[in-house]
Amino acid sequence: MSQGTVRTHEDADGAAAARHARFGHLPEPVRVEDMVEERPAVPDDPARRDYDPDEWLVRYCL
Repeated sequence: MSQGTVRTHEDADGAAAARHARFGHLPEPVRVEDMVEERPAVPDDPARRDYDPDEWLVRYCL
């Protein structure tokens, strides 16, 4: 074999080792607790549901 062939093989082994060092393992799994965002509920505003008899005038006539 010639020197060039051996060197190419060594370079390929070095590249394979570098790839394995960088991509050879999976990332840590994400915990379920980290996937969910919890926010406190907004207090209920009863005035939001109050009936306004003139609301339809504002919505449909203006």
